[in-house]
Amino acid sequence: MVFPQLAAFTAAPGVIRLVGHRGARGVLPENTIAGFEFAMQSGVSLLELDVTATRDGVVVITHNHHLTPSMVRDGDGNWLQGSPPKVSALTYDELRPYDVGGLDSRSAYGMRFPDQGFLEQTRIPRLSELLTLLQQDQHQDVHLLLEIKSDPDLMADSTARNTLVQAVVAEVRAAEVQNRTVLHSFDWDLLADCQRLAPEMPASFLTQMPENDDDIGEDSSKAVNPVEGFTALELPDKVAAAGGQFWCPYFLDITAESLARARELGLITVVWTANEPADISRMIELGVDAICTDYPGRVQHLLRRNGLHWQVAPTVA
Repeated sequence: MVFPQLAAFTAAPGVIRLVGHRGARGVLPENTIAGFEFAMQSGVSLLELDVTATRDGVVVITHNHHLTPSMVRDGDGNWLQGSPPKVSALTYDELRPYDVGGLDSRSAYGMRFPDQGFLEQTRIPRLSELLTLLQQDQHQDVHLLLEIKSDPDLMADSTARNTLVQAVVAEVRAAEVQNRTVLHSFDWDLLADCQRLAPEMPASFLTQMPENDDDIGEDSSKAVNPVEGFTALELPDKVAAAGGQFWCPYFLDITAESLARARELGLITVVWTANEPADISRMIELGVDAICTDYPGRVQHLLRRNGLHWQVAPTVA
């Protein structure tokens, strides 16, 4: 099958692609419409985001399965306390009052992003809100790396997993942006469901070697990512064997050898999440297809210093 989505994520002479991670998490609150708009206004045309569904089946954009105290306030503006509820345990109307417009700077997670702006009255968005935004004329070139979050508690519940994939796919198709969408997950079994239910959208296989630490304040992917026992060099072959079009390794796991192997197999390689200048520079030196980052401006500046860009210049007639 020919996938029109691939070109937007593939490196070209003088070009390494730039993916805004959860919008531009280092600058504005993650997975919010404001963050996505900022990224797009900054010239970022590839957006990474995370989705799950509420109890009543509304697909929403959020990373963690539980509401996270370090980034969520109640309707009165107070940081959440105690054991926060799962997103999937709330209806959309119950979820709507929570504010995700800033980080608690005292928390370990908040300390990771001290420059992130603080917004008031910012809600967890529906996926449909972002898809509607992408239908505007000025955003016709924007593509999505859409991560479907796999709940470790539901690994054996095939009905619930299929229902989530079907709901996501239905929204993407309804908005007619399937030709600009890549389905993305750490859960390779879930990606098999995506390939079966949405064969027109390429599959992006996320990986993180078990020896690398989880990010502070975030749900771990390790319970759903089937890479234990493999070397990083073996991963491209595993992805290709599973029918993937994208290999998306953690930036510390990729080497020149594994990148070369991915290229031999015809895989597009998107690394996540490179934020520090030294790490971004190493990804540029390796020559990956795309760099996923919380700080799009850092990648833009470093690409330009190396005589590169993140978009192919339009052809002049």
